[in-house]
Amino acid sequence: MLQKLLSYLFPITIFEQKSTISKNLELTWTNGKLVLDSLNTNYSYGNLQRILRKGLKIIGFEKIKPMNNILVLGVAGGSVIRTLVDEIKYQGQITGVEIDQSIIDIANSYFKLDTISNLEIVIDDASNYVLKTNIKFDLIIIDVFEDAKMPDFLFEFFFVNRICFLLKPKGRILFNTMLLNNSDRQRNLQYVTHFNPKKYTVSTFNKIDKTNELILIERTT
Repeated sequence: MLQKLLSYLFPITIFEQKSTISKNLELTWTNGKLVLDSLNTNYSYGNLQRILRKGLKIIGFEKIKPMNNILVLGVAGGSVIRTLVDEIKYQGQITGVEIDQSIIDIANSYFKLDTISNLEIVIDDASNYVLKTNIKFDLIIIDVFEDAKMPDFLFEFFFVNRICFLLKPKGRILFNTMLLNNSDRQRNLQYVTHFNPKKYTVSTFNKIDKTNELILIERTT
C-alpha cells in the first residue's frame, strides 16, 4: 500500500526480469497503478490498456458482451482481457495466445490472470496458432509486439487471409499498430488494401496516444 501511495510522487519498480523475447520486463507502480513494461514500451495496464479500451468502446461494449468467442493475439499482462472480464462483464470464451511464457508467469502472479475461468492461455507464436486452429471467432484482437517492434508477418497476406478465415460472419478484428515514421504509415495503408471492400468495412483511428493507430475491420457478410 505504501508503494502504491508513493507512486503518485515517483515510479517504483518492484520486479525486473530478462526475457529472450521482450528483452527486459519490469513491473512498476505508477500513479497508483501496477503496470508491465518492456525495455522501450508499455505492455499492459498503462497506455496500452487505454488504447485497446478505446478500441473496444468504438466497437461497443453492448455488442461485445453477447459474443461467444474472442481471440487475443498477444496477451502480455492481460490488460485487455481484464477490460473484457471486469468492465464489459464478458462471459464467453476467451483464447489468449502469447509466445513469451515469462510474461504469462508474471501475469498470473501479479494480475491473477489464471483465476479467470473463461480464459484459455496458449503459449505459441501467433502466426503458428492461426494456421493450426479452426475455431471461428466473433472478435479477434491483435496486439503483438516484441518490445516496440511489430513482427513483419502481421502485415503479410498469408496472415491476413488466415485471420479472415477464422472470423465469423459479422465478426470484427481490432488491430493495434504503432506509427513511428512515414514507413509505418505506408505499411498500414498497404495493409488495409488486403481487405475486399465488398466483404469488409475498414476504419482507422490514428493518433491514439500519439504513437498508435487502431485498425478496425468489420466483416459485413
